[in-house]
Amino acid sequence: MTRRGKVLIGVGVVLVFGTAAALTIVKRRDRGVEVRTEEARPRDLVATVTASGRIRARRAVEISSDVMGRVTELYVQEGDRVKVGQVLLKIDPTQFIAEVERWRAAVSQAKAQEAQQRANLLQAERASERASELRATDSTLISAQQFEDAETAYEVARALWEAAKQGVAQAEAALREAETRLAKTTIRAPISGTVTRLNVEEGETAIVGTMNNPGSLLLTVSDLSVVEAVVEVDETDVPEISLGDSASVELDAFPNRVFTGRVTEIGNSAIRPRETFTPGQTPSVDFEVVITLDNPPEQLRPDLSCTADIVTDTRENALSIPIIALTVKESGSEQDTAADGSIARDTLRARRRSRGAEGAYVVRAGKAYFTPVTVGITGEEYFEVLSGLTQGDTVVSGPYQAIRELKDSTAIRPIRESGKNE
Repeated sequence: MTRRGKVLIGVGVVLVFGTAAALTIVKRRDRGVEVRTEEARPRDLVATVTASGRIRARRAVEISSDVMGRVTELYVQEGDRVKVGQVLLKIDPTQFIAEVERWRAAVSQAKAQEAQQRANLLQAERASERASELRATDSTLISAQQFEDAETAYEVARALWEAAKQGVAQAEAALREAETRLAKTTIRAPISGTVTRLNVEEGETAIVGTMNNPGSLLLTVSDLSVVEAVVEVDETDVPEISLGDSASVELDAFPNRVFTGRVTEIGNSAIRPRETFTPGQTPSVDFEVVITLDNPPEQLRPDLSCTADIVTDTRENALSIPIIALTVKESGSEQDTAADGSIARDTLRARRRSRGAEGAYVVRAGKAYFTPVTVGITGEEYFEVLSGLTQGDTVVSGPYQAIRELKDSTAIRPIRESGKNE
């Protein structure tokens, strides 16, 4: 066979296969885009906000020392239960005992001086009375200067006695202060609870805090009868949460248990204000939400990590469609964008930022038509439909890429294989 014949045969084969491929593509287009579909129908929906945080006792007291000294006796260990007033530890009281004794001696000395000044006052008072009697009997029996000296001596003695009394009061006050410092060498439990943290051992020195330097934390006593889960909630979810909302809490330390509780506190200010971020950053602003657990078990410990699902709203028999079915049609553009149905929270944020029309592609006579839809709460996998659809309407529910590429009146055909929404 000649070279020219071989070329002609090759060209013919290419034409045949190309034509077959083109016909296949055209045939597939005629059959429509493969999509998954699902009917809009009533479902029970539960809207939740998920956040992570830690466990803490509602009431916990961190105990530091008001006096500086070496810990000589330690009566508790971490995990011990204590009652209010129970002695927890003692600090070396030697110097404080000496201080108390010194001021007791000062009080005795001040009282002796006060007694001496009182005797001087009585002597001056009698001398003044005698001078007054003599002057009243005969003015020539005592000179004016002698009379004035007697009166002055009496006034001076009275002033000295008053000063001595104040000296006694001052010494007694200093004694009370010294006794108070001595009493503070014995540290007692301020509340009944459990020693959840112990930071000191016998022989270590307790440091008193100053204005710029914190003192040493000796131990923490927590009342674990009321336990809270403190979670950090994103700023976009905080408005949906209300006091009293129920919540389920899961702890990594208890993988097979779910704890229940209710929201008892919602932070009014961000955990970390925007002013603290470096310029140019896009900070994530979180708020603290407190969930009080119902009947917490004794095994719970502060600082355990947890994840909470806060129920913000519920709907019974609400008309709904899959989250992935909701798409946003940008104004003035033929290109539609769809929210990724894998994460409901991201879907909501994308939808709130978008200025386009929200809707879903409704299947009619084998074709998809964009229909504006108003949605309500978001369940785990479905949106509540407030308007735009009726029960029994069939909407395109995947795949994600197919929804992005759909146009009005696009022919579609259902995927026969069953599968989850992408």
